[in-house]
Amino acid sequence: MMADTAGTADAIVIGSGVNGLVAAAELAGAGWSVTLVEGNTRLGGFIASDERTLPGYVHDTFSSWHPLFVSGPAYAALGEDLRRHGLAYRNTDGPLTASVADDGRAVVADRDPEATAAGFADAEDRRRYLAALDRLAGNAGPIGALMGSEITASALLRNGGGLVRGLGRAGAESWLRDLATSGRAWCRREFTGPEVDHLWAPWLLHAGLSPDHASGGFMIPVLASTMHGAGLPVVEGGAGRFVAAFESLLRSRGVEILTGAPVDLITVEGGRATGVVAGGRTLRAARAVVASVTPTALYGRLLPPGSVSRAVVREARGFRYGRGEMQIHVALSGPPDWRDDRLARVPLLHVSDGSASTGIACAQAEAGLLPDRPTVVVGQQYVLDPSRVPEGTASLWFQLQETPFAPVGDAAGELDAAGAWTPELARGYAARVLDRVARHAPGLHEKVIAIDVITPADLAASNPNAEFGDPYGGSAELDQNFFWRPLPGARHHRTPVRGLWHIGASTHPGAGLGGVSGHLAARALTAPRPATARVRGAAARLGRRRTTR
Repeated sequence: MMADTAGTADAIVIGSGVNGLVAAAELAGAGWSVTLVEGNTRLGGFIASDERTLPGYVHDTFSSWHPLFVSGPAYAALGEDLRRHGLAYRNTDGPLTASVADDGRAVVADRDPEATAAGFADAEDRRRYLAALDRLAGNAGPIGALMGSEITASALLRNGGGLVRGLGRAGAESWLRDLATSGRAWCRREFTGPEVDHLWAPWLLHAGLSPDHASGGFMIPVLASTMHGAGLPVVEGGAGRFVAAFESLLRSRGVEILTGAPVDLITVEGGRATGVVAGGRTLRAARAVVASVTPTALYGRLLPPGSVSRAVVREARGFRYGRGEMQIHVALSGPPDWRDDRLARVPLLHVSDGSASTGIACAQAEAGLLPDRPTVVVGQQYVLDPSRVPEGTASLWFQLQETPFAPVGDAAGELDAAGAWTPELARGYAARVLDRVARHAPGLHEKVIAIDVITPADLAASNPNAEFGDPYGGSAELDQNFFWRPLPGARHHRTPVRGLWHIGASTHPGAGLGGVSGHLAARALTAPRPATARVRGAAARLGRRRTTR
């Protein structure tokens, strides 16, 4: 039976995570007709909020914090319009993030870098921390271009040349050295005391890394600088309002939105992407198909055989996914009573000893074991946005980024893990996590009135891009990042198939809520072409018309 054929749009965008939303909004803002196709019944990908525990408690279901978005080019382009459509943020100007160790030691970061450094015991560490931030700020141009623009050989030479001209050969090489260095090694090399490692090494989990992965030495100052500058903004009223603002903006710009329509095929004619088959309909694209999917899906399932080289298909088969993730939402009858009262004002903290415990937990998870001492990301969004909970109460947002997708054992030898998540295993592991946090907040158990658990298997079921429960679209290890993301043979957002663009967490600059890949694709598609290119295009179109007469 033939599929129904719908009308033609200038562009079809597959997937409505942040990058799909940004691409659709910017294309439509440039005057293109756009159809946004989403397999789920709701928009947003990993951006959602709901009363997951009890009425009145609004939890960000998956992602929550938006420093990369508010500091990025997509927000610069769309922020004013999004605010008109209801988007508002709550942020901090004071306490920012913290880490608390098993023995109770806590390190707290403030929006003010100097206030943060003042908490370090060693005077030289204080100086070197501020110097590292200043060094990044002084090279913001080429470093920002690396993180926020299309990586091509010419761009690498241009930005590398900028570093050499500004810093000299030795200074430029120091950045390359940091890129090859793990976060643990960078902290050992640069600092005498433990504070920087304790505070920032757990943040590498949010970049899809571990403390022992290369590029951590580059990412720690990037992460620290971003948060000192942008804070940890959350969406007022819950992350779902971010999606609602985007949906309102898209509809105002005439975007056709199709939900509950998973894409089965990207149609290709004459080497060019011409549309998609989704929900039993064939949708035509006159100018571009923009796909926010994994390379596994794009080159292994969605494109017809023979659309790209065998080498690209082989590379896509070898694309690696990272650790799974678990989310736990907790409704409390009142705020936690932290032993260290500074933690009561911190929006996001880690229960971790730094590289020591986080590195072990990563290794255990990558071996398929449930960590005995997991790094617990503790979100206290209500500190910034009290509207999310009933007055006088509180909620906690736990994120576990060292969780195996199919656990084969328990490092503590306490839980029955036989290769799959069960409700009993999920409850047991959630209890371990809660116990770990309660060591630093006496009486926490007595305040718990409801818990909601999302396992890595649940994560994968909710979003096809979270293959093996990895929310970051694939491992961000150095050989699969930056110049090589997603694939050495298809590393640009413009794919080997004409008219087909690849965006999303699997592509450069990787995961996070910046929306950069969607922005880059939209800008490239709508950029004015040089006159010579327009002449060649017109000549080609004229030639095609003559041959068809």
